Amino acid sequence: MGERWIHRCGHLFCHLGISHSTILFANLENGTFRFAEFYARRIRRIFPALILVLMACFVFGWLVLLADEYKQLGKHIAGGAGFVSNFLYWNEAGYFDSAAETKPLLHLWSLGIEEQFYIVWPLMLWAAWKKKFNLFYIAAFLGGISLYFNMQGAGKDAVAAFYSPQTRFWELLCGSLLAWLTLHNPSAYANAKSRLDAGFTRVFSRHASGANGSTLNNVQSLLGSLLLAFGFWRITKEIAFPGGWALLPTLGATFIIAAGAQAWINRTILSSRMLVWFGLISFPLYLWHWPLLSFARILESETPDRNIRIAAVVLAVALAWLTYRAVEKPLRFGKHAQAKTIALVVLMFGIACAGYITYLRDGLLFRKIISSQQNTLVRQLSEITDVWKHYDSNWRWGKCLSPPNTTAIQQKIRDCVDSHRPLVFLWGDSYAAALYPGLLKLQKDQANSFGIAQFTNTDAPPFFDKNKKVTSPDTQSLYDINSEKLHILSRIQPSIVLLTCMYNGKNGIKNQTQLLAALVSTHNRIKSVAPDTTVIFIGPVPHWKGDWQGSLKDAIIEYAKSHRGRPPPAYTNYSLRKMPKELDSFLKNELAKLNIQYVSAYDALCREDGCLTRVGDTSRELTAIDWGHLTAAGSEFLINQIRNDILEKLKKH
Repeated sequence: MGERWIHRCGHLFCHLGISHSTILFANLENGTFRFAEFYARRIRRIFPALILVLMACFVFGWLVLLADEYKQLGKHIAGGAGFVSNFLYWNEAGYFDSAAETKPLLHLWSLGIEEQFYIVWPLMLWAAWKKKFNLFYIAAFLGGISLYFNMQGAGKDAVAAFYSPQTRFWELLCGSLLAWLTLHNPSAYANAKSRLDAGFTRVFSRHASGANGSTLNNVQSLLGSLLLAFGFWRITKEIAFPGGWALLPTLGATFIIAAGAQAWINRTILSSRMLVWFGLISFPLYLWHWPLLSFARILESETPDRNIRIAAVVLAVALAWLTYRAVEKPLRFGKHAQAKTIALVVLMFGIACAGYITYLRDGLLFRKIISSQQNTLVRQLSEITDVWKHYDSNWRWGKCLSPPNTTAIQQKIRDCVDSHRPLVFLWGDSYAAALYPGLLKLQKDQANSFGIAQFTNTDAPPFFDKNKKVTSPDTQSLYDINSEKLHILSRIQPSIVLLTCMYNGKNGIKNQTQLLAALVSTHNRIKSVAPDTTVIFIGPVPHWKGDWQGSLKDAIIEYAKSHRGRPPPAYTNYSLRKMPKELDSFLKNELAKLNIQYVSAYDALCREDGCLTRVGDTSRELTAIDWGHLTAAGSEFLINQIRNDILEKLKKH
């Protein structure tokens, strides 16, 4: 629910652009514009509720979050206080980014863009006004450039297009254009509306003389409502957003606001007492709703059930009303405006410092929730603030895992192919790269009696699909990435090809029949260019707590909380997903029918009483880094379990 809402902030931007640009244009025309007064009003409008929510998140996080979670929250509090959240989330976005639902302040990206706009826009308007430039053309020109960047960026780098201010300012500028038309050139705007209204009246009425503006207003309001409704139904997190889809909520909001108070929908529905009341508390409600839903997600370690989500929304409404009455109104209005402004700036600076210190000090490890962990393993896991740095797996990032596509093939061969023969060719995504430490250990145990070739890309399973794009680090289709690997394979003619991936990830295939067909196609392509090569598919590894959410570390800590601090047994079913086991069984049976070699990683890592969580009693000996990527210890264990499947095939070469 939260992610879908976050993707639809165009109408919010448009409304803000209208309301604040109206004030700017009016003050410039009247000669009463003062930068200090404008920014002081914004501080008294934005800071009170925001400070309260940031402080509440800081305190609640102190009590319930582990070190890595609290460290991340500290960084996000500092970013929210400094109105740069969009840049932080932009920088964090990637293959191994934590789930959006576990970031309590994720929604502040939009507030960051809004404030960045209102730092730049008043300065530009003032300079243009002084030079007697036409402000409408300035806003239209800048809005057009921003929209162009948005349309171009959504197809190339959707994350950058989503969080970048350059690609989102056009939504605010739509409101600025409407504000200029209604204030600076009202007669031309009114004449244009009158002519349009007459046209619509002739369409909908036999009496053209009845044109009075109401028909056009109602058409605008209805069209805007339909655009918003269609956008709410059609725009999902699977769609590249913003791009052209952002026009739906933005234009929808613009049409509704342009329709005015007398349009039937605006007068009857949007002006109802309930919706007006929600409008009054809309800003604190925006601030409260996502942290409550996100903390519920963190505490439940999965998507909360419907009753918890409903309770969170009801609590958000109650807190928003209390914030509006007890905090926002008293500090925004009334006497001592200057003293209030200074105090709010000092408080915001203080909360920013507190968040940044929390980040620098790794989530404040002295907190009770961490120090109370009595089991050594659980306490070690509670103190981990960066799992990737902690496990430091040797995947050969940037060289043999996701090398730039501009690197010459010969260079990739020199970097990623051993000189020893026979040769094992490792092909797949980051799940395949996670096997490299285990293969390296086996190679050393066998006195370098075989070589390793590693060609892996994050989020790029070994499928030949032209329609699926991968950005790692350059945008390419799966077809192009794997065609290059097939070409390299045909040149070096390895003895064995090991293929594995996150079979149902973003670029995976959830339909089992289609997945089987894709694997068979890849097998046949390999055999067509290297007929003497043995092709082995390695099946899915165990997944903990769900794809892209949580980790084995979190599962162990969660178990310990309800078992007097004790971790689960080394083999456990706790927080284990069913999908990998079901998929393993399917692939094992179907590939055997086709005489295609398949090795079950699930059988190697699991027993009847569950799957292996660790090979020792320290935090570095867990088998998975996150929900499924193997640690070096897990990789070595798995490869050791299936070593005979590899070595026997190598002997035949």
